[in-house]
Amino acid sequence: MDTDKKFQQIIEQLNYIRDILAGKNNENLRLLSSRLEDMQSRLPSMNQEERLAAAESLDDLFSFVEKKLEAELTPMDKVRIVRHPQRICLRDILENVYDNYTEIGSMNEHSIDPAILIARAYITRRQGKKTLRQSVMVIGQEKGHGEEIRNGGSVKPWGNAKALHYMKVAETENIPIHIYVFTPGSYPIEDTPGAAQQIAKNIYEMGSLRVPVLAIFSEGGSGGAEAVGLADKRLMLSHGYYSVISPEGAAAIEANLKESKRRAPAELIEDCARNLCITAEDNLRLGYIDEIIQEPVLGARCHNFEFFRQLRQDVLRATDEIVLSVRGIEPIRSMSLRARRKKTSEGGLNLETVCMRWNLSAAAQERLLDLRHRKFRALSQKAHDDTRGRLQLFKDHLSSFWWEFSSYFKYDLFRRSQQNFSNFLRELHSETTFFVKKQTVPLRRFLRPLLPLFRVRRKRHLEEAKLTALSTWEEPQEQRGGNWAYVSPRATDDRAISCPNAATHGCLDMWAPDLFGEFAGVCANCGHHFPMEYKWYLYNLFDPESVTEFNTGIEAINPLKYPGFDLKLAKASAQTGQKSSCMTFEASINGIRLVVAMFLAPFRGGSVGAAEGEKFILAAERAGKKRYPFLAYVHGTAGIRIQEGTNGLIQMPRCTMAVRRYIDDGGLYLVVYDTNSYAGPVASFLGCSPYQFGIRSSNIGFAGYGVIRETTGEAPPPHYHNVFKAMARGHIQGIWDRRETRFNLYQAMLTMGGRNLYYQ
Repeated sequence: MDTDKKFQQIIEQLNYIRDILAGKNNENLRLLSSRLEDMQSRLPSMNQEERLAAAESLDDLFSFVEKKLEAELTPMDKVRIVRHPQRICLRDILENVYDNYTEIGSMNEHSIDPAILIARAYITRRQGKKTLRQSVMVIGQEKGHGEEIRNGGSVKPWGNAKALHYMKVAETENIPIHIYVFTPGSYPIEDTPGAAQQIAKNIYEMGSLRVPVLAIFSEGGSGGAEAVGLADKRLMLSHGYYSVISPEGAAAIEANLKESKRRAPAELIEDCARNLCITAEDNLRLGYIDEIIQEPVLGARCHNFEFFRQLRQDVLRATDEIVLSVRGIEPIRSMSLRARRKKTSEGGLNLETVCMRWNLSAAAQERLLDLRHRKFRALSQKAHDDTRGRLQLFKDHLSSFWWEFSSYFKYDLFRRSQQNFSNFLRELHSETTFFVKKQTVPLRRFLRPLLPLFRVRRKRHLEEAKLTALSTWEEPQEQRGGNWAYVSPRATDDRAISCPNAATHGCLDMWAPDLFGEFAGVCANCGHHFPMEYKWYLYNLFDPESVTEFNTGIEAINPLKYPGFDLKLAKASAQTGQKSSCMTFEASINGIRLVVAMFLAPFRGGSVGAAEGEKFILAAERAGKKRYPFLAYVHGTAGIRIQEGTNGLIQMPRCTMAVRRYIDDGGLYLVVYDTNSYAGPVASFLGCSPYQFGIRSSNIGFAGYGVIRETTGEAPPPHYHNVFKAMARGHIQGIWDRRETRFNLYQAMLTMGGRNLYYQ
C-alpha cells in the first residue's frame, strides 16, 4: 500500500513538472517519463521488496533531475510555478508559520472579498522559562489551491478597502503588519469604490503607518501588488516574480494584439518574461526587494514543512530588524542586527528563544516614517539619465537649501509670529469693544433718541441695486475665449468639422478655424470637448512669460536594455522635443506662483517611468520648500511604462510618499485630468489627491477596455471611463469647461486647503 502511494506521488510530481515546463520538449522530462512508464509496466511482476526498491530508485532519479531542471528554469517557468494550484497559499502559511490565528471579516463578498485574507495572529517565542505571544496583523491575497471563488488572488476594490481598514486597526493597537503578496493584479472594477482610487488610497495611507510593515512577495502583479506592498522591509520567495505587467500582457502589447482575440506566441511571451526582469534575483539586483527567501527545488508546496520552519525564522528576523532599526542604543542595535542576519543554520541566533518587543514609542514611530520615506526616495536612481553637470547640480542643491532656509524665516518664523500678534490684537480689540459697549449701555440709551438728528440719509435704492445685481466675471474678456495666446494648428484647416453628438443633439457642422480657434475645441451647441494639444494649456492657463522649466536634464532611458525601446524613446523625443513625458515648471496664475508637473500624452502616451517619477518628486519637494501650490496637469497618461519593468512600477509608492509628505507639511496638491488617464499613476500619486478635477474631454480609469474584457470576461458598457462616470463614482470632485480652467484653478488656489502656502 505504501509503495502504491509512493508511485502515485511520483506520478503527480511528473505532472507538476510537465505543467511548469508547459509542453517544452525537454530531454530530462522525456527521461523521467520513459523511466516511470518502464517501471509501471514491470510492477505486476515485482514482489513487495522489489517494488519498494524501485520506488526509492525512481524517487532518487526524480530528485536528481529536479535539481538539474531547477538550474535551467526560465523566468516564465517561475511564473508558471507561482500560478500552479499546488503552490503554497496564504492559508498554508497561517497554518504552518504562525501559532494561532483568527480570520477577520464577514461572509458577505462586498465586505471581505474571497481574494483577500485578513487574520489576527500571534507567534510564540520563549524568553527563559517564560512563553510570550507576539501579535501581528496578517494581510494578503488568498489564491487557494484552484478555488475559483478566490478569483486567482485578483482583489476587488472593497477587498483592498478592507485590508486598509485593518492596517489602521493594527496601527491603533501598535502591532506589526505582515503582508503576503499573491496576486496577478487587481480586479479592474470602476464602481464605487473604484479600483484606481482605492489602490491610491491604500498606498497613500500605508506610507505613513506608524507600525513595522513587512511584505513577502510570491506573485506581485502590478497595481495589485502595490495596493498592499509598501513596506519597511520587502522579502521575496526565490521562485516568485514582481512585475509591472504579466508576460502575456507585455507580449500582447508588443504584438499589437490589444484589440484582437488572438494570443501572443509562446516564444514572445518567454522573451517578454526575460526582458522585463521579473525574477527575485532581478529585483534584488535592482534594489526593489531586500532579501530572497530560498524555496525548495521547483517551488514551495504544502508538504515542504522544512521551508515553513525557515520562513518562520525569516519572518521573525525581518520584523526584529525593522524594530531594531528605529529603537535602542546605536552600538547595541548594530550588534543585535548583525547577530540576527546570520541564519540559524550558519551558527546564528535561534530566534524562537530570543524575544524582543515589537511595539514602538512615539519617537521610534517618527524614525520609522523617516526611514521608510528615505528608503523609497533612494530607489530607481540609476534607472534614468541626469545630464546636469556637477556645477548645475551644486547650484540646484544650493538653491534648494536657500528656498528652505528663506521660507522658514519668511513664512514659518516671521509671518507666523506676525499672524499670532495680529490675532492677539484682534482678540484684544474684540474684548475691549465688548467691555466698552457693556459699560456705556446707560449713556447709549440716553443718546438713542438724539441719533436720528445726526444720521446721514443713505440712498437705499443704490444699496438694493448692489444686492440684486448679477455678479460679474473678474477675469478679463480675453481669458474667457476668443483671443487665446496659443491656437491649435488645426485652426488652419479649411474644412467643416462634425460634432460626435450631432445625431442626438442636432449640432451643426463647424468651420475648423472657428472650432479650434475662438471656440477652443468646444462645440458651440452641446459643449462637447475635442482633444487639444498640451501646448494649448501651457500657454493659455498661465500668465504670459511666467513659465520657467526646471530639471530638463533628467531624461528617460532604457534601464533594462529592453529590445527596440531605445529607438522608440528617440522617436518620441524627436516628435515632441522632450526627453521624458513629464514636464516640470514654475508658473503663475494672476500673480500666484505655483509648481506644475505636466504629463504629456504625445510622449509615449504620457507613460511614467523612472525619469518621470524623479521629476515629479523633485517638483513636489520644490513646491514644499518654496511654499507654493503643486499642480499635476495630466494631459494624458497611459500608465506605467512596461519596458522599464519594476523601475517604472516602483514610482507608484515613491511619488505617492512624496505627495503625502508635501500634503502633511501643509501644501495644496491639485490634479486636473484631460484626454485619457489610466492605470498606475491614476491608482497612486494622482488618485490620492483630495482635490481632483476633469476637463470635459477626459477619460479616467484603472484599466482600458481590452484589459477589462480579458480579466473579467465581460465587455464594459459604453462611456465607462468618461469624466461624468468618474465623478459619479467619486473619483473626481468637479468637471470643468476647458475655457474656464484658468479661472477655476485661480479660485481653487484661493479657497482650497494648504495651511503652508506663501500667499495665505
